[in-house]
Formats: sequence, structure tokens, C-alpha cells
Amino acid sequence: MSRPAYSYRSDPAVPAFADDHPIIVFDGECIFCSGWANFVLRHDKKGRYRFITAQSPLGEALYQHYGLDSRYYETNMLIENGSALVKSQGSLRMAAGLGLPFSLVSALRLIPRALRDPLYELVARNRYRIAGRRNACFVPTPEHRSRFIA
Repeated sequence: MSRPAYSYRSDPAVPAFADDHPIIVFDGECIFCSGWANFVLRHDKKGRYRFITAQSPLGEALYQHYGLDSRYYETNMLIENGSALVKSQGSLRMAAGLGLPFSLVSALRLIPRALRDPLYELVARNRYRIAGRRNACFVPTPEHRSRFIA
């Protein structure tokens, strides 16, 4: 999964996009994942993050570029400074970017990824059973539409 920073820029399968802000790629059909996106939108007071649904052509291309399975979308992805962070690492970094009090979850990075990621994967595999599935892909509110990359 490790690739050089901004490697997607030279991948002809990945459409060009603005990457001047950190970008969260999430499963727009998962109520749990969409809830996370809404949480970040509400608490990202500085408007730091941009969003892409994994089901969009760009989201799918990024999943494939990073060797992730674009049929199941079992991880949110944070693209920051041209590099992708996934699973617990990406989620902790997203929360840290929201500032206090949410950045306090960064302390969980002290737990080795070998322990954090299996828990993340367990929730991800069962997310539809936990929270359900949307009938249609996530649609941002008019006030948040500008934060989404088509």
C-alpha cells in the first residue's frame, strides 16, 4: 500500500483533482461511514477536510491505485500531503485534525497498529449489520456541497 507521495498524479486511471486540502474518501452507502463524514463536517470548524464518496469514479480510482478492494470499501481513506492513510491510522489522523477535544484520541496511536487494525477491520466488516445501508449514496447538504470533490 505504501506509495510515493502524490503517486496518483502520474496514474492515468486517477482523474486529476484538487489535493490542496486533506481528503477523506468514505463509503457513501454505509450509514456508519456517512455518519462519520457528517461528524467531521460538523466539527471541522476550519474547513480543513474535503470529501469524496468511495462510489464516485475518483473514489474508486483512488481505492484501486492504493490496492484496496473497490467492491467492499472496508476502510475510510485519508489523503494528506499526497499520501494515503487507511484503517485506524487514517481515522486517528482525521480526528486529530479536528483539534481539541477530538485530537485527544491521538493517544490511541500508542497502541500498536497490529492490535488497532484488527478491531477496525472487525467493525468495517460488520458495519452494515451495525448501522445499515443507505438506499442511495450520501448527498451533502447545500451548505457542505463545496467541500465535496465530484
